[in-house]
Amino acid sequence: MNAKTISRIPVALTIAGSDSGGGAGIQADLRTFAFHCVHGTSAITCVTAQNTLGVMRVDAMSPEAVVAQIQAVCDDIGVQAAKTGMLLNKEIIAAVAQQIEALDIPNLVVDPVMVSRAGAQLIDDEAVNILCHRLIPLAAIATPNRYEAQIMSGLEINTLDDMRDSAQIIHDKFQAQVVLVKGGGMSGSGRGVDIWFDGQKLETLSGKQVDTKNTHGTGCTLSAAIAANLARGNDLFTAVQQAKAYVTNALSYALDIGKGQGPVGHFYKLKS
Repeated sequence: MNAKTISRIPVALTIAGSDSGGGAGIQADLRTFAFHCVHGTSAITCVTAQNTLGVMRVDAMSPEAVVAQIQAVCDDIGVQAAKTGMLLNKEIIAAVAQQIEALDIPNLVVDPVMVSRAGAQLIDDEAVNILCHRLIPLAAIATPNRYEAQIMSGLEINTLDDMRDSAQIIHDKFQAQVVLVKGGGMSGSGRGVDIWFDGQKLETLSGKQVDTKNTHGTGCTLSAAIAANLARGNDLFTAVQQAKAYVTNALSYALDIGKGQGPVGHFYKLKS
């Protein structure tokens, strides 16, 4: 039985780390799936001790444990879409890529979590290389932030034109089907603007700018929303547009909790 088993409701799988503070990782992904009326399943790659102030500890799952979780979900329930987040190390990345291929998991969204929005590299260079060359080519779409796009393209990104150039380089260099370079870390007119490139169409996707310090989990939430919309049967470009709109609304109702950077408001309709 492969990953495309038909379910009566849409099912999505997140392969990512656990955030004890509840703002990002699988917690953000599962909330996002639920908002979109998609049943969420998960394969946990690592457990973090973190809160709104930062990450205090990270413990990796074994690659075998990650594989077992993916297989358990796909063999019984099946999924219509999946996303990856923090994969942490080269062994887990390689194992996940192997499972994506072996189980023919559809509609894969790769959030290449390698650099934070502040520019800090989160995984080592060898893990970056495996992610780019093994996992990105399997994705329906990859969603690098500004700093990840810099590493992947080799360009310094300061302008929208730089973002456009990087999207095209990443697409061609790593055989990505679609690249969405995110502008959340940009300043000025580039802030919140994303660049789509699918090999032919180069699109600038703008949205309302939301002035809030509480943006934790934005990247996880966007990629999860894209996966949820794909699981519901939307085409990829529509899925991205709807995901951007969801994130904008979630930012508008971000949660001012803790002493640092709070998370976006995934269930903003309950507060509106």
